[in-house]
Amino acid sequence: MFETLTNRMGGVFTRLRSKGRLSESDVDEALREVRLALLEADVNLTVTKNLLARIRERAVGEEVHGSLTPGQQVIKIVNEELIGTLGSDAVELSRPKTPPLRILMVGLQGSGKTTSAAKLAHRLKEDGRRPMLVAADLQRPAAIDQLEQLGNRIGVPVFVDRKGKPARLAKAALKEATKTGADVLIVDTAGRLQIDKDLMTELSAVKKAVDPDEILLVVDAMTGQEAVNVATGFKEQVDLTGVVLSKLDGDARGGAAISVREVTGSPIKFAGIGENIGDFEVFHPDRMAGRILGMGDVMTLIEKAEKTWDEQEAEKAVAKMREATFDLDDFLAQFQQIKKMGSLTDLIGMIPGAPAALGNAEIDDRDMARVEAIIRSMTPDERRNPKIIKGGRRRRIAAGSGTNAQAVNRLLKQFGETQKMMQDLASGTGAQAMLARAGMRQTKKKTKRKKSRKR
Repeated sequence: MFETLTNRMGGVFTRLRSKGRLSESDVDEALREVRLALLEADVNLTVTKNLLARIRERAVGEEVHGSLTPGQQVIKIVNEELIGTLGSDAVELSRPKTPPLRILMVGLQGSGKTTSAAKLAHRLKEDGRRPMLVAADLQRPAAIDQLEQLGNRIGVPVFVDRKGKPARLAKAALKEATKTGADVLIVDTAGRLQIDKDLMTELSAVKKAVDPDEILLVVDAMTGQEAVNVATGFKEQVDLTGVVLSKLDGDARGGAAISVREVTGSPIKFAGIGENIGDFEVFHPDRMAGRILGMGDVMTLIEKAEKTWDEQEAEKAVAKMREATFDLDDFLAQFQQIKKMGSLTDLIGMIPGAPAALGNAEIDDRDMARVEAIIRSMTPDERRNPKIIKGGRRRRIAAGSGTNAQAVNRLLKQFGETQKMMQDLASGTGAQAMLARAGMRQTKKKTKRKKSRKR
């Protein structure tokens, strides 16, 4: 979502880093670029003005002029002020004195409210909680069906009464949650195409019946400025305790994510980052600012790895690398582990400096799918011993995977290089061999230079 904004910011920062000293005009020029980048990303005008005013006040003062690296100092200020705009710290859900924790999910129709309710339930269940979902959107029968399907998929009970009234249903669900030992009650309420009197009357009735600890507004991050208007409208009518940004993985400009916290004063608590049920994160302002400014997000990357990586499989892979018996089956298993962590583009974006280092290189998740298809088109013998793959076998594998012989050759060459490197490392000669090769290259370069001088 923030790709264009990140690229624009990256260009500004590159110019700042190249300057030994920064004048006031240099700062103003950089801030003009930042302003354009923010407005193009659909960030609220008032939010943009306030953010830039805070940055400028610090950037033209002693804080920068007294610094040995003024360019880096300005970047640090931009990062800190952006974190402040996004909310400074991650905000946890409330802890009620007596369970269950009662959460009311509100928002407009089509904002991703029902899916977000299920994703939140899934996340809380993974954290060891016992959630219950309540299908209180009686305006749309499809919403009830959707919540039931999602509940079955994640193993979370869904309280349903298609003939009841929303407030009465919510009250009955609360009793059921207490009786069955559920410690979190997530109520999916009805939405409309716009904020109206009927919607607010119904919400007030449900709120009175449940007495929620949390009222979370689900906002579609792809709707830009309209998302901010919606958040403001709900804030005026309902006591919001937080915001959930849905569809943060979309290709829109993403200004809502930067604007909504400052405009409403309500913290962003969660973000939906994909279509899968597990694509739901706690919103960390510092990590989001790092992603926007191209600084990466190592903590989220580590958390994803810890959650998805199979420790036993990893130990097996390490042992095989040491014994130099790592084959294409193991290679495929590692691919499967990486796929569980999410999109390759997103993962690379979390590594500090990686997007800048890759430049305009295309990172296509379909390449991983092609590699997987090629390996799956091989026989067990071919995976264990790729050296037996010659002309006829290569053509068969290419046909079976829907690729071509060149793609099969490329994979085999890459795997061969990986295997060689692992063998070098396993034998303890890897570092020496690499140094020796580097030394040979340097010697050849020097010899060429001497020859050219003689000529």
